[in-house]
Amino acid sequence: MPSRAEGYAPVVAGMHPDPSVCRVGDDYYLACSSFELFPGVPILHSRDLREWTQLGNALDRPAQLPLAGARASDGVYAPTLRHHDGLFRLVTTVVNLPGQRIYTASDPAGPWSDAVVVDVPGIDPDLAWDESGTCYLTWSDNYGPGGPHGILQARIDLSTGELQSDPVGLWSGSGLRDPEAPHLYRVGRWWYLLLAEGGTGAGHAISVARGPAPDGPYEPCPHNPVLSHRSLDHPVQNTGHGDLVEAPDGSWWMVLLGVRPRGAFPLVHVLGRETFLARVRWCDGWPVPVLEPHGVDAPARILDDFDAAALEPGWVSPRERPDAAWSLAERPGWLTLHGPPEFLLARRQQHHDCRVRARIDPRGVGDAGLRLRLDDDHHYDVRVRGHDVTAVARIGPAVATFPGGSALGDPLLGGAGDVVLEIATRGDRVTLSVEVDGALTLLADLDGRPLSTEAAGGFTGRVVGPYVRDGTLHVDWVEYIGGPDG
Repeated sequence: MPSRAEGYAPVVAGMHPDPSVCRVGDDYYLACSSFELFPGVPILHSRDLREWTQLGNALDRPAQLPLAGARASDGVYAPTLRHHDGLFRLVTTVVNLPGQRIYTASDPAGPWSDAVVVDVPGIDPDLAWDESGTCYLTWSDNYGPGGPHGILQARIDLSTGELQSDPVGLWSGSGLRDPEAPHLYRVGRWWYLLLAEGGTGAGHAISVARGPAPDGPYEPCPHNPVLSHRSLDHPVQNTGHGDLVEAPDGSWWMVLLGVRPRGAFPLVHVLGRETFLARVRWCDGWPVPVLEPHGVDAPARILDDFDAAALEPGWVSPRERPDAAWSLAERPGWLTLHGPPEFLLARRQQHHDCRVRARIDPRGVGDAGLRLRLDDDHHYDVRVRGHDVTAVARIGPAVATFPGGSALGDPLLGGAGDVVLEIATRGDRVTLSVEVDGALTLLADLDGRPLSTEAAGGFTGRVVGPYVRDGTLHVDWVEYIGGPDG
């Protein structure tokens, strides 16, 4: 019997939080937060708001996104993607850098410009234009010096980043904590200001106000919050941070983030905050979003055999991806990784139940393998080191190795040749295994809950892929198989 959660799947699964959407003709484009991952800000395309394809990453050069030294959950927060006068504009906060940053492109697939920096503190910036072409920057300044200042706005020169007016306070929500994620729209005779509030956890909510001009004054909707799943028995929780878009047929929709908690009590989420879709109806001049079962939690199989000339856009790394750390040309048809320093190339985990396999050549490996990562201090590895193949679990300062010693002995480097490393997740469990000559050996069966936001903290979700700490790792292919959970 299908689970109650079936149908309430995200439209973009895995760690794709803080979605922002814009429409150009019949095409929709979406941007999401990427935090400490590089390249940053995935850009996706759709024709129906339900099926999305990643075009690339907006911030794919170190000059655009310098993240050296960034901590877990630093980096890119809450981009806003807009299209105006034939150009795409992306504005975002990079929390380990000062100010707000604006990037421009004629094609959403890139290339995107270097940043124009706006020297104001805060997070979650938004761009909107009035009929005269004046551009307004609206942002949240809840965490800067001097205490919370709420939602601020100023007119801006996009070419220089200079403010054209002093910041003014707008409406800062219905009284819940952490008003943030402002988005501004002109609909009919009103300007609407959409906010997230209540914190990005279980109390997350979306509220709205309207006014006669971009700078207000704003009156709140009498039914705020207009969307929240707090205290509800719903398979999608932590709903918030929405962005509105009108379809060509005149219907209205909202993309928003949410999580899918699973497991035994207390429930945890491991995939990060994902992008969901809600239908929006207008009642008495107010938007009323309702999360409906628009997503499709379908099985997926992704095989990357590294025969292409470039990496697929779904591959990311913590903080940076130095040219010296990886190559597709050194051994054609293979991905080659070099260390030190430690380097990970990974994809987002997008299904609760999944299996990831990587065929490697163990010769020349000093210390490398396959990793399931939440952050630097919370990850599970299938590690190859010399003749040893072991499972390693790092949970904060604690590191455990299973089973210890050599799992396979000399044949690993002798006659066994290539081996396949495997990490599989199902329910609350994570298994780590190695396959040699068709025989699969289980190395460890671990509790997966330590690799969750509730246990580790932060704002991210799991990624999985090959890593190297020392030596050279040649990877023939990586296969991701995900199935519907429930």
